[in-house]
Amino acid sequence: MSALAQRSLVPEILDGLPADDARALASRRDLRRINALMFQAPIMASLMRKFLPKPPGRILEIGAGDGTFMLKVARRMASDWREVDLTMLDRAALVTPRLAADFSGLGWTLETVTADVFDWAEEAQGRRFDAIAVNLFLHHFDDAGLLRLFSLLQCMAPLILATEPLRAGLALAATGLLPVIGANGVTRHDAAQSVRAGFRDSELSHLWSAAGGSPLEERRAGPFTHVFVGVARMPAGDAV
Repeated sequence: MSALAQRSLVPEILDGLPADDARALASRRDLRRINALMFQAPIMASLMRKFLPKPPGRILEIGAGDGTFMLKVARRMASDWREVDLTMLDRAALVTPRLAADFSGLGWTLETVTADVFDWAEEAQGRRFDAIAVNLFLHHFDDAGLLRLFSLLQCMAPLILATEPLRAGLALAATGLLPVIGANGVTRHDAAQSVRAGFRDSELSHLWSAAGGSPLEERRAGPFTHVFVGVARMPAGDAV
């Protein structure tokens, strides 16, 4: 059996560093470049265009980080999507006033929430969004954590779109080339662990179904990315 046949979760170094730690700051810069090399923003934008044919009013992004990923997505969508209310959730406060102004310039209204995703989702069950976007976040959780998270999110939006690490040999080998772009030790460690904790085949579909939803699409996108799109169950009283 391949070493990548099963997910392997090891804590990532960045998750344990203070937000202002020099290694954390450098690693987040690395992550912006890695997102670009993986084509994460264009992949997410293509999913949004395919599965959200009508402009959404409200989007929730969980695990938003410093917000630069979703800003790149918004720039691709802004010509057709105006007056979008975007809520960005992360357990660390990383979004700068300048980035918020960049969203405003696109006609998007930004709300930032600093909280643990489970605590916030349990307390915010009355909130509704048109879609939930997730980038390089779901792989941090084991199957039990994902099942719990999916159960909470399905009460908040009819659609989830995720771009995650692809668990494959080529992707793992590519992490060995990160020194070429000057990635620091934190990034090099965490990138390899992200691949080992990533997804393949129908793993997210099975968990989404177990939480009561219906998978729409799960597949490889390019050499390094695994995408998942699912429709949520309708909460009682919301069915049409």
